[in-house]
Amino acid sequence: MRVLRNLAKCLKKTVVVIDNASVHTSEEFKEGLPRWKKKGLMVKYLSPYAPELNLIEILWRHIKYTWLPFSAYQCLNALRDALENILKNFGSKYQITFA
Repeated sequence: MRVLRNLAKCLKKTVVVIDNASVHTSEEFKEGLPRWKKKGLMVKYLSPYAPELNLIEILWRHIKYTWLPFSAYQCLNALRDALENILKNFGSKYQITFA
């Protein structure tokens, strides 16, 4: 929070984009927002975590629920081999269509 206080002293019309960590959503932090806004410091929050919008989450969901064979869960080596096969062939044999 000290960084935002210092930014508010030095800068004009500045936007800071932050995540929704507890320190950023605390009452103490929120109390400072109007003061900082008057000094030209705008604080914008990132959208809450949305796994359906995260590309790696989409890929992992396809791997886990569609492409990974049940036999991959027999042992660690089988899992590693199956994952390597899927990742090696992603884009040709394994494709995600966003339609």
